Amino acid sequence: MKPILELESARLILRQWRDDDLAAFAALCADPQVMRYFPALLSRLESAALIGRIRGHFNEYGFGLWALERKDTGDFIGFTGLLNVDFDAPFTPAVEIGWRLARDHWGLGFASEAAWTSLGAAFERLGLDEVVSFTAQVNLPSQKMMQAIGMQRDPFGDFDHPGLPAGHELERHVLYRIDRDQWRQTLRG
Repeated sequence: MKPILELESARLILRQWRDDDLAAFAALCADPQVMRYFPALLSRLESAALIGRIRGHFNEYGFGLWALERKDTGDFIGFTGLLNVDFDAPFTPAVEIGWRLARDHWGLGFASEAAWTSLGAAFERLGLDEVVSFTAQVNLPSQKMMQAIGMQRDPFGDFDHPGLPAGHELERHVLYRIDRDQWRQTLRG
C-alpha cells in the first residue's frame, strides 16, 4: 500500500509534520483548555517526542495523525488522523480517529472537516471496514464531534482506559464506531 502522506479538504491541508510545527504544537499541548480531558499538559520535549511517535506510525503503517494547515493562512492548527490502537481492549485490533486543535481554531468546523477527510482515506484508500473513536466519559465536546461525523455510540464497548490508574477521573472511556456503510450513508445525508 502506498503511504498517504497528504490529504486535502476545502480549507485544510492534512500533511506530514515539519520541524517548524513544534513551537505551535508545544503551545497547543501546554494549553490547559485544549488538554483538559488528558491526564497532563505536555512539555515542549514531550510534544517533540509525540511528533516523533506520530512520524514513526507513518513510517510503519503509511498513515497516521496528519498535521493540519489552513490553506488561507498557512498556519499549523493541530492534528487529525488515524492511528492503530496500541493497547488491548475488547474492540482491538482497531484503527481510531482522533484530533486536537488549537483553541483559536475551535468552533469553525475545521475538526469535522479534517475528520471527514480522514474517514474518506480510511474507507476509500486504506479499505478499512470500521473506524473507532473513544474519549473520557466526561469529554462531551469530543463525543459531540464523534456524533457529528456519523459515529454511533457502542455502550457495550465502554471501557476503563488501561493507561490510566484505577479511580482516575478520566479512566472511564466511551466507545464510538463507524463502518464503511454508515459512512457512505452519512455522506448521502
